[in-house]
Amino acid sequence: MLNSISSQASKLINLTKRKNIKTKTKIIAITSGKGGVGKSTMTANMAYLFSLYGKKVAVLDADIGLANMQILFNVKPKVTLFDYIENKVRLDEVILPTPYKDVSLIAGKSGHTFTHQNSSDIYSRIVCDIASLNQFDILLIDTGAGLNDHVQEFLGISDEIVALTTPDPSALTDVYALLKMLSLSKKRLFLVFNQTANYKIGEAITKSLKDLALKNRLNKNFMVKYVGNIVPDLNISTTGRLRKLFVKEFVGSVSAMDLDKVVHLLVKEIDC
Repeated sequence: MLNSISSQASKLINLTKRKNIKTKTKIIAITSGKGGVGKSTMTANMAYLFSLYGKKVAVLDADIGLANMQILFNVKPKVTLFDYIENKVRLDEVILPTPYKDVSLIAGKSGHTFTHQNSSDIYSRIVCDIASLNQFDILLIDTGAGLNDHVQEFLGISDEIVALTTPDPSALTDVYALLKMLSLSKKRLFLVFNQTANYKIGEAITKSLKDLALKNRLNKNFMVKYVGNIVPDLNISTTGRLRKLFVKEFVGSVSAMDLDKVVHLLVKEIDC
């Protein structure tokens, strides 16, 4: 297991070194380890909230083969990031407007398997290309679940990483594996708990993860920063099915206010 983690970290270190561009764009990966924790829904809603803080945001749907961000934004893309990778269209043609001011989407393609080029950095290249445009304050990358090569590539190229998890034991096992891997190549990880009844539960679990990391002698300079929780709320899934954002439709709800607190802290932390 340790050899596997070290190998993954080496890939992340190499990818991080490749990001040598001058840009105002902060690249933030939203990841989870485990699927089904609400990552894509939270990414879309966070993008909208970032825009309310005066940020111009692009969202890259990087869940390779299982893209659904166009549904959440109610956008019907004629082109996707794969069309750009395959040199069929220009980059500006795949950056699509959404119904929300200052929020753009680079759509993926559900069911698509990209096999035309086996380059290990094909996805990090498109991230750098978008950042090099210098048009956005924030590029949010909605990664796939797990820690496969695609996810590692997006994590490696990102300035900051936000992990979304739940109190479910299997989700925590996966987020700890993510923490171990990142501790060998990154400076910090932001942690958000979804479907968690109150702030203190997430705070206590984060402390337990930190204690476990210290016990296992992980990099002591690596920081795990807990930035908040989102309470369970049926309105979240309802608005998703209606192709709307719960933070806009239910502004005064506890869940919307919870996520706004998370975004507010991230804006302060990442200094974007």
